[in-house]
This record gives sequence, structure tokens and C-alpha cells, in this order.
Amino acid sequence: MLNYTSKIRETARRLLTDQQVDAVIGFRRGTVPMMSQPVLITRPEDADTLCWDSFCGMNLANYLPKRQGRIAVVAKGCDSRNIVVHILENQIKRDQLFVMGIPCKGMVDRHKVANALKGQEPLKVIEDSEKITAKGEGLEESFNKADVLQENCTICIHRNPVLYDELMAEPVDEQEGIERNADVKDVEAMSTDERWKYFCDLVASCIRCYACRDACPLCYCPTCFVDESRPQWLGKSIDPTDTLTFHLLRAFHCTGRCTDCGACERACPMGIRVRQFTKKLEKDVLELFDYEAGMTLEARPPLDAYRPDDPGDFIR
Repeated sequence: MLNYTSKIRETARRLLTDQQVDAVIGFRRGTVPMMSQPVLITRPEDADTLCWDSFCGMNLANYLPKRQGRIAVVAKGCDSRNIVVHILENQIKRDQLFVMGIPCKGMVDRHKVANALKGQEPLKVIEDSEKITAKGEGLEESFNKADVLQENCTICIHRNPVLYDELMAEPVDEQEGIERNADVKDVEAMSTDERWKYFCDLVASCIRCYACRDACPLCYCPTCFVDESRPQWLGKSIDPTDTLTFHLLRAFHCTGRCTDCGACERACPMGIRVRQFTKKLEKDVLELFDYEAGMTLEARPPLDAYRPDDPGDFIR
């Protein structure tokens, strides 16, 4: 994926020079290793600041709702699916967008690398096609990318963009024969009490910083339910009941909309496996409605439409 950078820069420069778009949303090098950061550019001469590597994990669809003007956006597979969701939910219009599609082979999980380094601080991280190498004072350690990918990337079956105006590279092979829900099935096999304890323990370290919400492209409400005061749905403290209620309600708000982009887990400073909530709902929506979020502009999300044959066993 390292060779994508020149194509991204070339395309961004052309679009801005020809005034086909007002701005380009992409990535630039971060100020610390393993942290490429989002950037919005409006001048052709700034195109050379754009980059692409295995640390461009943030979902840039998060920056699109209610944006004015015509925008070009760099989008890997999960990002493109969230763009579809935004269009279906009237957060942005299709004709406002120029989607620069990125065939993706997965993003590196910086937490996995940091844990493997056991407290040693890398000053530089060098990447090639198969490995990344962390370097620092008295430090040089290499990792196979496949061993340090984000968990959602290891089970991704939609690596290529589903919506794009121009691809930045040839499509990559999709992963086949992947068991996406092994961890969900393990939880489903638990007793009711075991499941309750599992989820209480899962969020016990949550500090209610809302990083998961802020990173999620689906959480674009002007006022989140946790900030409502009339009525007040739940308290602001880290009381276990309030904390679990926040995670459960946020997950249900993502039902039929989540693309498993991993933005929530990537942002969590406490390392909470937030996707354990949304993956269960993703599995249920697929089994009950044969629907995957953001795959097409032609189908409404299942909780956004009524069909006479919708499953209704739960109301009997």
C-alpha cells in the first residue's frame, strides 16, 4: 500500500487545480510514530503533504456529515461503506463527493506494537510491504504486519471500496473463508449470568471519555443522548450502571449501520474491546435481515424500512 501515496497526491492536485472539488480530506504524517493524522487541504500545492501507510486507520467518513461544498475524500473499504450510510441518512449528497478509493490490506494496531515493545519508546517506525520496524535508542525490532493488524482488519471481507469515483490502485484480493463471529458465538454460548458478568467486566475500566463515540462516523447527532438534560437519560459519573447503559445504548444506535471499521477500539485509551457490543448486533442483522451496512445505495437499512415479512418472533 506504500505506493498509493503518489497516486493520491497526483489525484488531489488535479482535482484542486481543475476546481473539481473545494477540498480534499486525506492523511498526512503524524508528529509521533504510528499516528498518521487526518488533514483537509484546499490548495493544489498542499497535495504533497498527503500520504498513505498502514497507520491511516481513522475513518475519514467521520468528517463528512453536513459538510458544504464539493469534497474529495480518501476512502478504504470500511470508510466507503460509511459514506454510503451517510448518503442514505441524508448527511451528505452523493454529488458533493469525489471518492478516492483505497484497496486496503489492513491497518496496523499501534497498541499491539506498543505492548510487544514492553514500554520501549520507538522514535521511528519504518514500513515495507510485509514488515514494520520500530527504531529508538537501543531499540530495533521488526514485526510481520499480519501479526499486528487491527482485529477488525484480520477478519475483514470487504477490503475494496464499494463506492468510488477513482481507484488509487488495483483492487486487492478479498479474504475468503473467514469466521467473523467466533468471539460473538463464545459469548452467546454463556449463561445469562455469565454474559452479564462478561459485559460488566468488559467496560469496568471505562473512564467515560467518549473517545469511541467521537471517533465513530455513525455518532453525528448534534446532541448525544448522554448529554440530554430534559430528560436526563443517565448520569455523568463512572457508576457501573451508567457506564454499561452508555455502551449498550450507543451500540443499539449503531444497529444495521455499523461497518466494523474499528474506529471505536482504535480510539479507546483503555483498550476496551468495544466491538463486542456492535459485532453481536451486526451478526443479528445479517442473520435476520440478510443485510450488511453500507454495501449499496439501493437498499434502505433494515431498521429504516418496513417489510411484511420482517422477523417478528420477539413480539409474540
